[in-house]
Amino acid sequence: MAGRFLSLFKPIARGIPEIKPPERRVSFNEKIFWTALVLIIYLVMSEIWLVGIPTTQIQQLAPLSIIFASSRGKLTELGIGPIVTAGLILQLLVGSAMIDCDMSKPEDRGLFTTASKVFSIILTGVQASAYIIGGMYGALLGTTAILIFLQLLASGIIIMLMDELVQKGWGFGSGISLFIMAGVAQAIFWQCFSPGTGLFVGALTLVFAPPPNNQPITWWIFGGGGAYPSLLGFIATIAAFLIIIYMEGVRVELPLSYAGYKGFRSRYPIKLLYVSNLPVIFASALFANVYLFSQIFWNMNGQPAPGRNFWLDLLGQYQWITPQGSTQATPEAVGGLVYYVTSPHSLANVIARPDKAFGYLGILTVFCVIFSLTWLEVGGLGASTVSKQLVDAGMQIPGYRRSGKAIESILKRYIPTVTVLGGIIVALVAGISDFFGVFGSGMGILLSVGIVYQYYEILMQERAAEMYPAFRRVFGE
Repeated sequence: MAGRFLSLFKPIARGIPEIKPPERRVSFNEKIFWTALVLIIYLVMSEIWLVGIPTTQIQQLAPLSIIFASSRGKLTELGIGPIVTAGLILQLLVGSAMIDCDMSKPEDRGLFTTASKVFSIILTGVQASAYIIGGMYGALLGTTAILIFLQLLASGIIIMLMDELVQKGWGFGSGISLFIMAGVAQAIFWQCFSPGTGLFVGALTLVFAPPPNNQPITWWIFGGGGAYPSLLGFIATIAAFLIIIYMEGVRVELPLSYAGYKGFRSRYPIKLLYVSNLPVIFASALFANVYLFSQIFWNMNGQPAPGRNFWLDLLGQYQWITPQGSTQATPEAVGGLVYYVTSPHSLANVIARPDKAFGYLGILTVFCVIFSLTWLEVGGLGASTVSKQLVDAGMQIPGYRRSGKAIESILKRYIPTVTVLGGIIVALVAGISDFFGVFGSGMGILLSVGIVYQYYEILMQERAAEMYPAFRRVFGE
């Protein structure tokens, strides 16, 4: 039976909009069509301005744009933020046993999905209200504020349904992964090939055009600060991709045999990045929300200077700064918690503010390890859960009795260690990549590589099932 908390969502389950799973097998080409359609709709929404906002009042929230696949001032203003945050909250509540939920039971899974959607809609409303009340669009009249709120709420529900459409079998993977990957690819392409506009110029564009204002060659190599990417960032981006791709392939393979079929052997892979990129998603969502709400509170209190409000200083201190190469002043964190949960984003900033760089890297590492260990049980990846699955599948480790305890003892030698080590590695790769000014951010690259790798496996599996229908039983279709 579902826990008492999840049971509260039974009466409202029918009133929540949902996408029904397909009642037939969806073909490979049809899944390609729906996945592409969802992506196109999202990209179009990312280019449509919210009706009623003064575009001159838009402030950039760079840490949010890549992680939440959002576009400032557009219909995708909130991006996937409410969905990720709602999932993070519920997963932590389940992992800490504060909510009773057995994911092996269809009823509990259904109620958990309903609860996630309800929380996503609530958080969409909360964040939309915070943007408006916090003055992120400047001073707005009542009718205009309501119009913007309704646009953000409707867009949030549409994004949630598009994610559900892909996840329920009409497309490949998940909508969240698709949107993040598209956002990172768009950012990398823009930072490489953007034509010079006076405010921004792509790193590779500078190969064919001199740096603005006759800057020295070191300006192009190491960056001009502000809005300009650098050749060092381009090289670091390639290096980060290669390192992460290599890490994705590092694994330990435990030999297995089928108890009922002597001589038939298999292997169970334990990857170095055992919980994949999920710790980075959770950590980045947490940091981005700290950044978002600290800036909202700062706006709501009249944008006080550091030292005027103790609680704001503790959460986040901001100053208006005009980046080099830009004409628009933007608020930049100069103290408080938010100062240490935002990346320096360039080698020059790391050298100038080493306290921020090492503080950010340390906090990121700690949270990635915590989320990695939490996800072991929440995601059903712990040694006890995996050993039960292997035994139920009729498998055993050669030389050991066919017992869940025996397999669990072997898995406990690897899984906890690999989980902690993987959490540390993804944090260091994401953090240090940012120090060298990688395009699309270190977290963005880490997420995109994991997502591309996941899509590659899904597409190969789907293609094999399409060509050889007998494989569908193996893949559980």
